[in-house]
Amino acid sequence: MIETSGGALSGLPADLPTGPDKTASVRAMFDTIAVRYDLVNRIITLGLDRSWRRRTVAALGLPAGSVVLDLACGTGDLAVFARHRALRSVGVDLSSGMLAARHPGIPAAEADALALPLRDGALDGVVSGFALRNFTDLGGSLAEAARVLRPGGRLALLEVATPERGLLRRGFEVWFGRCVPAIGGLISDRDAYRYLPRSTAYLPPPDELRTLLRRAGFATVGRQLLHGGLSQLLTATRAGMPEGAL
Repeated sequence: MIETSGGALSGLPADLPTGPDKTASVRAMFDTIAVRYDLVNRIITLGLDRSWRRRTVAALGLPAGSVVLDLACGTGDLAVFARHRALRSVGVDLSSGMLAARHPGIPAAEADALALPLRDGALDGVVSGFALRNFTDLGGSLAEAARVLRPGGRLALLEVATPERGLLRRGFEVWFGRCVPAIGGLISDRDAYRYLPRSTAYLPPPDELRTLLRRAGFATVGRQLLHGGLSQLLTATRAGMPEGAL
């Protein structure tokens, strides 16, 4: 699966939307599931998502008072954990429904990841949780995250992964592919949670993700697997100008 210069992905199943259709579909889906989003997350991750989010914020390594953006913030879980570490957090999300359901006291704006309402170099850190698959133009969204970070600013991205081998992989495939859609359909919206395992087709392999981050203007790109590969944590530092910029 390779991202083209326009941000489209090749090798996707024909029934997965791309371009503006994907943007509209993702917005509508998250508007629909917003009210029970946190509850379903706790159940389908067996509560592990909270520890993963804490680790994501900690991976920034920023001092107290630093300004951090929760990109595609949803209900603002990462922004809350940032505040627990005495960081100043704000959020943006494409879905008005998710923003309406967010935790109290988190300032946030409705915006596309491709057009953040922030000036260049305004932030010390950017975090995002389980959102890379939902960006219509992943490379462009990463470049926009780099734009709003100061040089030396930190990025931490939490995303799904697949265990590489053995019983853990087989168990994950059954849980993620069968149980998660069933649980999500029972508690929230069946179509949305059928989409969830299929949306991993949008996610580039690790080497391509590293390349996209470097092209966007990041250096010192790292990747850690969490809980045996159930999730992955990507970290990077804002470097100079993106490749090809004048």
